[in-house]
Amino acid sequence: MTTSLGKLGVWSFIDNMSAPEAAAFARRLEEWGYGALWLPEAVGRDPFTTISFLAAHSERLVFATGIANIYARDAMSMSAIHKTLSELYPGRFVLGMGVSHAPLVSDIRGHAYGKPVTTMRNYLEAMDNALFMSVPAQEPAPIVLAALRTNMLRLSAEKVRGAHPYFVPPEHTARARDTLGPDAWLCPEQMVLLETDADKARAVARQHMATYIGLPNYCNNLLELGFSEDDFADGGSDRLVDAIVAWGDEDAIRARIQAHWDAGADHVCIQPFTNDGEMGPDEKLLELLAPARS
Repeated sequence: MTTSLGKLGVWSFIDNMSAPEAAAFARRLEEWGYGALWLPEAVGRDPFTTISFLAAHSERLVFATGIANIYARDAMSMSAIHKTLSELYPGRFVLGMGVSHAPLVSDIRGHAYGKPVTTMRNYLEAMDNALFMSVPAQEPAPIVLAALRTNMLRLSAEKVRGAHPYFVPPEHTARARDTLGPDAWLCPEQMVLLETDADKARAVARQHMATYIGLPNYCNNLLELGFSEDDFADGGSDRLVDAIVAWGDEDAIRARIQAHWDAGADHVCIQPFTNDGEMGPDEKLLELLAPARS
């Protein structure tokens, strides 16, 4: 069974939901026609345990990690997780992996942060060589990498199924497609907010962008796209906020999603913010944008 993400998925923190609430959320996404639910790994639940639970309580939704931190487990453990979920839920799992960020790896996890591309290449090779003595999956689940700049994008096309860029505008999607070539998966995340008042929308957007705007990996990527250091000051310039978060009415948000598709994305995973700034997805917006309505 080949894994199909469809064209539109959802990227969301769900750690504020109880387990039954999260399962019900996954089933609603199925009903609305979304292809995949992407779950991050930060300081909450283990994403793979969560995925196994949610897959058991739903029927067809694909679950992806966006992303699993390679510093959280060694390559042999990641290989076993990949093979286990591939066998348990054929066609319903995508392993997204990334090197995360130096402050999160060094300060929070207490590991030495290595050179990103070299570290990831070595990790993938170690996964390939890992011992695994259990029932093999009929088809290994796809693997994608958190990739922003040229060398990690090239590694994504060379060694795995493709790339999952985060915190990027459609201009990055176009560059990524050129780097990846025509065959690799390109699955960018897009933050979305149903709010037409510019001041309110940008205030909510800045609140959610605050964690990311100080991380060098994201900033260096945005500098390559033509932003300047001034764009990172005071929570982000209006230009940067508007590039990263698609806010406005339904038509404006749909236009941004379409811009990613037009730029070469195979699958766009939307992260829907509530207009009160609280944690968790805006389900009214997800229902409004539901592929099943199209």
